[in-house]
Amino acid sequence: MPGVPEVGPGDDLGALLVDALTAAGLDLRAGDCLAVSSKVVSKARGLTWEGERGEAVTAQTRRVVAERRGLTGVTRVVEAAAGPVMAAAGVDASNTGPGGQVLLLPPDPDAEAASLRDALRVAAGLPGDAALAVVLTDTAGRPWRAGLTDFALGAAGLSVLEDLRGGTDHDGRPLLVTARALADEVAAAADLVKGKADGVPAALVRGLPSEWLTVGADGARTLVRTGPGDWFALGHAEAVREALGVASGSAASDAVGIRSVAPEPLADRVGRVLALALHDVEDGSADVALGPDTAEVVLAAPDPFDAGRLVVRVQVAARSEDLYGVVVSRGADGTTVRLRDR
Repeated sequence: MPGVPEVGPGDDLGALLVDALTAAGLDLRAGDCLAVSSKVVSKARGLTWEGERGEAVTAQTRRVVAERRGLTGVTRVVEAAAGPVMAAAGVDASNTGPGGQVLLLPPDPDAEAASLRDALRVAAGLPGDAALAVVLTDTAGRPWRAGLTDFALGAAGLSVLEDLRGGTDHDGRPLLVTARALADEVAAAADLVKGKADGVPAALVRGLPSEWLTVGADGARTLVRTGPGDWFALGHAEAVREALGVASGSAASDAVGIRSVAPEPLADRVGRVLALALHDVEDGSADVALGPDTAEVVLAAPDPFDAGRLVVRVQVAARSEDLYGVVVSRGADGTTVRLRDR
């Protein structure tokens, strides 16, 4: 759907999208679904941040799931105020206009989708009860899969989930866990024609089954797993660090040090292990003898209980760096733990 001009604060986005459809020789009909980049909604709403991008990420973060150090700083995967878990809370500075402004996600994407659907009906001259769906899209990575894909940040008028549990497959076997994320599939399909580099912020999706277009359907926020259903609330390294009293995104995490996305020397990894272990053992000490493939650390503390606790903390902390710690000797000067790659 080309022809959408640069969107600014206060613009009637519904009218701009309908005008672009008309210019392309198309019209908006009952039964259609419009997939729209959340970025243009943010522009129309004036959801910009005037300060540093990092400050915006912090302000839009509910909790940190994982963090890694890269060439340009620390990237954090977080639960965003807008709902989903994604990198940098969805704060974006790409395709934001000639000024290079920083954009925030809409705080209630489902409500924005519903508002845009109403505006589209008015601009297209459709009756207020015409079946029409809007999916607000954004881009994110996924656990266990390389690359990025578009997903439904917000939705209105579309059944976001098709629950097939209780039915049977083609061979008659019962379906116990299958539930299709329809809104995400629509968003991903639309991205194939929108494109990140082409400046096309919306796509018309026509021909969806009529039963998918549902008045009052649950929004895309229901697709976000929370509470007991969230099996991956923290990254594996972050879960270990938090168990030892160092929460991701905190000043303590910065002080301990953050893993890099690139391979690192053993000395850097061992340093973070010891900083993490010593975080809650103030009188503890660690003397390191670093070899090419292993490190031997003599651990000690004035209090025998703290000394034992320090050894266990080092063994646990080692897992946050994909290292394995084993006690090799005990003596008057302390306990020696050998750290090596798992």
